[in-house]
Amino acid sequence: MSEAVDVKTLQINGHEVSALRGQTILQVARENDIDIPTLCHLDGLSDVGACRLCLVEIKGSNKLLPACVATVYEGMEVTTDTERLQKHRKTILELLFAERNHICSVCVSNGHCELQSLAQQEGVTHVRFPYRNPELTVDASHERFTVDHNRCVLCTRCVRVCAEVEGAHVWDVMGRGINSTIITDLNDNWGESSCTRCGKCVQVCPTGALFDKSKIGSDHPKYPDFLPYLNEMREAQ
Repeated sequence: MSEAVDVKTLQINGHEVSALRGQTILQVARENDIDIPTLCHLDGLSDVGACRLCLVEIKGSNKLLPACVATVYEGMEVTTDTERLQKHRKTILELLFAERNHICSVCVSNGHCELQSLAQQEGVTHVRFPYRNPELTVDASHERFTVDHNRCVLCTRCVRVCAEVEGAHVWDVMGRGINSTIITDLNDNWGESSCTRCGKCVQVCPTGALFDKSKIGSDHPKYPDFLPYLNEMREAQ
């Protein structure tokens, strides 16, 4: 005899919703058409709570919790859009712009960038923090793709898709804190690495950090929605 499904009842923005045990706040919110901004999350990949844009308020807690990794519980009361959260999200986006070298007007992903779209959505019109302007490299050694570290936001989507979907484990993160950077293999040039040339990392990159050389100077759309399909096919096999 099958076990009964464990259903939780909670509130999001004052609306009562139901969820299954183990679901995250972000999953439940999206099932109920409640928007929570996020940059590092992508359906089909594990969640790491890296960008902190999906922070939400939980009644009874002074802490802001990342909705992508915080699981629901019975009676939970969640608020996703308050003045406090709006200030946090704007600050995080401004810090992301200030940390590296994001110049939308000359970026290959201008108009197809999630960081740019989120900044517009959250009303970021200027950056209050001094730009770091780090001297970062551009690796064009790969025959098809290029990695521009100036535009990386360390979301680790490339790392996770390479490990979890492709199973190649080419990408990783080197360094700590503000000095962190993504690398291939043991910090080898991309063109000299063990890369399988599948291009999944390029498709899931939310900015112009990873891009296809053949699409420079033209529309540069990406199709991250293919990941859930790939996972379904893999599980079916």
